[in-house]
Amino acid sequence: MDIIFLGTGTSQGVPMIACDCPVCASSDPRNRRSRTSVHVVMDGLHVQVDVAPEFRLQCIENRISRVDMVLLTHGHADHIMGMDDLRRYCDLRRGEALPVFTTEEGAERVRAIYPYAISDRPTVPGYPAFKVLPMPAELELEQGRIFSTRLPHGRIEVLGLVFEERSSGRRLAYYTDCKAVGPEQRELARGADVIVLDGLRPEPHPTHMSIGEAVEVAADLKGGRTLLTHLTHAVDHETASAGLPAGVEFATDGLRIRL
Repeated sequence: MDIIFLGTGTSQGVPMIACDCPVCASSDPRNRRSRTSVHVVMDGLHVQVDVAPEFRLQCIENRISRVDMVLLTHGHADHIMGMDDLRRYCDLRRGEALPVFTTEEGAERVRAIYPYAISDRPTVPGYPAFKVLPMPAELELEQGRIFSTRLPHGRIEVLGLVFEERSSGRRLAYYTDCKAVGPEQRELARGADVIVLDGLRPEPHPTHMSIGEAVEVAADLKGGRTLLTHLTHAVDHETASAGLPAGVEFATDGLRIRL
């Protein structure tokens, strides 16, 4: 299994517009964060999780040559506003619609923003085409299984995802944009080879886990490696990393992990 972090920042990205704080002005490339998304390759199946506004640039930078399916954790703008650029991957599928699995809220947002793309094939050559589907609790695929669960994020629930590759048995848990991880969701992710958690900033937030809250969850889950994502400009990579326990680290844009 290959995991490529295309983006690890919040809805405003880092550097933020009109901000000259030390992190936004930093020359450390680890402090440059586009909006959060990840690309997972599971036994050759290319799965795109969320499609950020910078998706086109992320794909060029990371040489993403293929997308077979899309999983949207939820319908907030920083997770879906790059979807028009999926048109290139529809072209590479000879116009076959991309399956897009998401929540009820995510499906409603996609249909509202991209009505021209809700079709089995592009309505005009070169347009994107999406087949929007409800994400099941377990998606059985030739290449393995993808489990989903629900996590609290303010007024909505988002998808928490656990990938299990068939050939290797390796597991990835991806829990972004959440305020808490309940007992059922912890059990699903427990012991995964890589666990990715929302760790917004040092201070508490009403709809996201703070770094301290994420560290507490990580200690309970006992994964092989835990990475925090969806980071604000309150997180200086080098300084904040010194305060993390062993086995927990900050994800960075462009980070690649092979399991």
